[in-house]
Amino acid sequence: MKSYLNLFDFTQKVNYKNEVLAGLTVAMTMMPESLSFAILAGFPPLVGLYAAFIMGLITSILGGRPGLISGGAGATAVVLIALMKSHGLEYVFAAVALAGVFQILVGIFRLGKFIRLVPQPVMYGFVNGLAVIIFMAQLEQFRTVVDGQTTWLSGTPLILCVAWCCSP
Repeated sequence: MKSYLNLFDFTQKVNYKNEVLAGLTVAMTMMPESLSFAILAGFPPLVGLYAAFIMGLITSILGGRPGLISGGAGATAVVLIALMKSHGLEYVFAAVALAGVFQILVGIFRLGKFIRLVPQPVMYGFVNGLAVIIFMAQLEQFRTVVDGQTTWLSGTPLILCVAWCCSP
């Protein structure tokens, strides 16, 4: 019988050089996304940089698995916006640490299999809702203040802004 409290599996060989290099690569590629999520949630941009680096470093030290995604998520940024506005950055750090504890407990007790009980339409609705929220948050870039009134961009400024926002 397999023990469910076997926390450490030492049977797998780990190439730490490859893991650390992979973690640093992920950290470098996640910097633009982490910066944008930090700005979207109202955090200082430096917090996004720290998050990208620390996430890559921790994942590389603890080791990853094939198909494991370690990085920022739009869902996290959208959920943390309200917490950031109402309570500030300190509460966000506490919430993220508590979420990490919950994730560790879910892994220890092998509760991840219960995600299969969530219907696929619910997952699609959640992801589509996030897309709408992120889209609405980015609409503010297309507004400007003219004579003390907020108006939508038009003409050349609108074309330049769309070209800048849509460039790869």
